[in-house]
Amino acid sequence: MSNLNPKLSTTLRLSPVIPVLVIDRTADAVPLARALLAGGLKVLEVTLRTPAALDIIEVLARQVPEAVVAAGTVTNPRQWEQAARAGAKFMVSPGLTPALIEASADLSAPLLPGVATASELMTALDAGFNCFKFFPAQQAGGIGMLKAFHSPFPDAQFCPTGGITPALAPDYLQLPNVACVGGSWLAPADLVKAGEWEQIRSLAEGAASLVRR
Repeated sequence: MSNLNPKLSTTLRLSPVIPVLVIDRTADAVPLARALLAGGLKVLEVTLRTPAALDIIEVLARQVPEAVVAAGTVTNPRQWEQAARAGAKFMVSPGLTPALIEASADLSAPLLPGVATASELMTALDAGFNCFKFFPAQQAGGIGMLKAFHSPFPDAQFCPTGGITPALAPDYLQLPNVACVGGSWLAPADLVKAGEWEQIRSLAEGAASLVRR
């Protein structure tokens, strides 16, 4: 199976920012997702960093079907299979391993693999991928690195994630090879814990209003 995925490319452009979510309590999942959707963000990445993550993906897939839920921090094929069974529409990985490349031939849910260097990008392109998570974005060279990637790799599209703030996001979104950015600022732990869904909706509205090139 080719990893060139026009549907994934279209999905990444549904919203200028993808919230990167670390959710501890299953009870917070649905009101958080609805607040982000109400603010205009349609794609949500639930990271597999908490024991409840797979259950949360399943709950969101069932109760908030209008959201495009991705599984983040997928590092091996077993997690990929589990997240797909839970209802994740695509996977997001911080990197790309031979095992993930091999699994991509058999697993139907697409993968957004992480890259940070030209060599990693070339390996991923050779494997048939065309959409990437640039991670950790700020630490790996930020906007300057993505500008440098554009000429030798014109077909690569990126979702830079890692260290991106509301102040930095607009500059990333002006790059021709950036489809969207990933942001953790949209669901601060204190607001989620306190159930401040209106404040989160307001943060989402600000992110949804950002303009891409």
